[in-house]
Amino acid sequence: MTFLFFKVAITAVLVAAISEIAKRYSGFAALLASLPLTSLLAFIWLHVEAAPPEQIASLSIQVFWLVIPSLALFVLLAVLLRHGWQFWPSLGVACAGTVGLYFLLLPILRKAGVQL
Repeated sequence: MTFLFFKVAITAVLVAAISEIAKRYSGFAALLASLPLTSLLAFIWLHVEAAPPEQIASLSIQVFWLVIPSLALFVLLAVLLRHGWQFWPSLGVACAGTVGLYFLLLPILRKAGVQL
């Protein structure tokens, strides 16, 4: 239970730090946010918990394939906000669009033999 609290605390601190940095230095915050910190933390936590390397490798390749449709969220959100949409509707449409792309990509990946 202590280790779970430690993992949650480190993850929360990273997210909070990025949002605070964004208030002053949006470019640097974007750089930090663009790093695959969540994935890196997941890999580290798996390794620390003695997960087999194959499990970490499998997660790594699965994350790679699923990043592709998630990129749409950033583009859609920026386009909608720049066209005068309010934040929450923009975020909702961007999230829905991303989910839609996940549903489109998953069958394609399965046909290509990618295990997800």
